[in-house]
Amino acid sequence: MTTETEATPALTTSERLRSWLLPLAWLQSLVATVGSLYFSEVMCYVPCNMCWYQRIMMYPLVAIFTVSLLKRDGLARRYGLPLSIFGLAIAIFHNLVYYGIISEGQVGICLASVPCTTRWFEWFGFLSIPQMSLIAFTVITISLAFMRPAPEAVEIED
Repeated sequence: MTTETEATPALTTSERLRSWLLPLAWLQSLVATVGSLYFSEVMCYVPCNMCWYQRIMMYPLVAIFTVSLLKRDGLARRYGLPLSIFGLAIAIFHNLVYYGIISEGQVGICLASVPCTTRWFEWFGFLSIPQMSLIAFTVITISLAFMRPAPEAVEIED
């Protein structure tokens, strides 16, 4: 006869930390999505083309992570990681253009009416909108990278 404590082993520190990675990624994607909508719809900042591409990568993550949290299916990494990696790549490129490392004229993505180098604000003298996007995608990508992959054979319940 086994006791209840023997049947359920204690989680290691690593497992406990990993259990918080999906909620962290979900919260980061939600804050980034709400923040970007606040800047464009409330503050009336017009997003540049690269901002739009980053939004395209960020917005679905909220839904993917919400469903994965509710269903506890472990598929957030499988579906979210490609979006976050592409979003991270765009955010890195956007920051290179924003800070003049790559010339905006060479890019061909940005419009003259809404340049990708518009400095709407810089919190604390350095934190810009492109940097906030870079931080958000970095947090999400790292969180997903350290999550346990979903089992190969996952049965879908009706």
